[in-house]
Amino acid sequence: MRMTRLFSQTLREAPAEAENASHRWLLRAGFLRPLGAGLYSLLPLGFRAAAKIQQIIREEMNAIGGQELLMPVMHPADLWKETDRFDNRPGRDRALAMTREEVVADLARREIKSYRQLPQLIYHLQTKWPDEPRPRAGLIHAHEFMMKDSYSLDADWDGLDRQYRAHYEAYSNIFNRAGLPIVAVKGDTGMMGGTLTATSMLAHEFMYLTPSGEDTLILCDACGYTANRQVARFRKPAAQTEAALPLERVATPGINTIRGLAQFLNIPTSKTAKAVFQIATVTEGDVDIEKFIFAVVRGDMEVNETKLANAVRAKALRPAREAEICAVGASPGYASPIGLDASRLMLVIDDAIPGSPNLVAGANEAGYHLLNTNYPRDYTAHVVADIAAAEAGQACADCGATLRAARGVEVGTISKLGVRYTEALGATFLDKDGQSKPIIMGSYGLSVGRLLACVAEHYNDADGLCWPISIAPYHVHLVSLPGGEEAAAQVYQELTRAGVEVLWDDRDERAGVKFKDADIIGLPLRATFSERSLKAGGAELKRRAEKSSAVVPLHSVAARVREELTALWAELAQGAKPVEYRE
Repeated sequence: MRMTRLFSQTLREAPAEAENASHRWLLRAGFLRPLGAGLYSLLPLGFRAAAKIQQIIREEMNAIGGQELLMPVMHPADLWKETDRFDNRPGRDRALAMTREEVVADLARREIKSYRQLPQLIYHLQTKWPDEPRPRAGLIHAHEFMMKDSYSLDADWDGLDRQYRAHYEAYSNIFNRAGLPIVAVKGDTGMMGGTLTATSMLAHEFMYLTPSGEDTLILCDACGYTANRQVARFRKPAAQTEAALPLERVATPGINTIRGLAQFLNIPTSKTAKAVFQIATVTEGDVDIEKFIFAVVRGDMEVNETKLANAVRAKALRPAREAEICAVGASPGYASPIGLDASRLMLVIDDAIPGSPNLVAGANEAGYHLLNTNYPRDYTAHVVADIAAAEAGQACADCGATLRAARGVEVGTISKLGVRYTEALGATFLDKDGQSKPIIMGSYGLSVGRLLACVAEHYNDADGLCWPISIAPYHVHLVSLPGGEEAAAQVYQELTRAGVEVLWDDRDERAGVKFKDADIIGLPLRATFSERSLKAGGAELKRRAEKSSAVVPLHSVAARVREELTALWAELAQGAKPVEYRE
């Protein structure tokens, strides 16, 4: 490709809206252009890089038995209503695809009749419309992007386990081939749901660690434990063993925070009980209703809303309003479950509460607290579960070492869905005994756009992008300067015939402009032809990631370029590190 014909141009400065390194450089290098907030056109350079990512994905999916198909972007609303997910979708009669569990389950109920047709693995690469509420950071959080969605269909849970592990390994291969270091963390199945069975609701998220990431990850360097903060576990400090003391009402005027209460009574926050109020949308029968959730954690901890939502199987949570809190008999800032009518709320307590005696809690009257509250002597919960949020500095649940926090971008996710969708849509098969059973599903997503952006985030320097050989839009940036045009044209033809992908800067520009653009675009290898290089013996070859260059005889340039590219491929393969599987 000659740059005089290339449908893009580099920018001297990044637009003001560019928030992170990948966004800035992809715009400056002419890989993409904004159409609107969170909407981007991939220009030819960006499209070629994305196409290479898609090809890597196809090869790895095919290697584990995947069959590619294509599903629509627009879905009938009735299909989503069958699985009770249409409330979260825009429109009336149709929905833009956020995900395709319903479509796959619908296809399965039409095509799969017998256990002899299972297992199956289907996938497609298609536009997804997640409708990010806050589009930012270019392709990392966009309104619309290209996604690989794959879905496994199995007759039993062991089959789901095998397909889940196969995807885990395939994702590890994909990220290694793209040159992107990834951490796999335990995640939440989120809006896609799942089925509580012996295999549990299991999900892993593949995260690229970067300070600009929006997800908080909890990591243990000692044993390798990793999880999204939404679901992360930690070892909760044990409370001191002591006999339960009688309840005592004490005046605490103006003291309506945990910190203030601990200081006022001269006790640690771990000796207090913290009340948190949420309104949950839950399904009872065929109807969605709102329930008042009274959650209690120890005062030295915080409530994790994802864990709380999972504990009560809520479709959505929102903070309770003051009037709603008062309506159940509680007093904001001075609340406890003691003395409240349990039929008017759902009480959920953290699993550390039963082992924490004599906690100070609210008296449900402004200006007063209760000393020595004890569970279950003084109140009984509807649900006891781990609802506390993990934080940096806490102890690892597995080994006890200190946890740390990091920020990350989710590039891919895999989830065991079980029969959540197949039961709702009637996607069944006949087993060996002629019994009808629901097909067991898994769902596996990987964002092409995010992967492209994260590679750009990882491979750049002060001068521009530095693409790994596997997804660089072209392999070689050929630069011709005065006196070197004829030699450049000859080598361009020779390399092109040999299958080497070459971007030839044949523009009538100064040497400084051409070199600057080559650095910004970031192709792995640069070959410069000029009167000066020819007098020195040939062409100047330079790797983008290195400062030094070498002059190669003109008759050897094509062969030397191929040698360098082979070395770059080998170095990428040598740097590959499989992502360790941990449940």
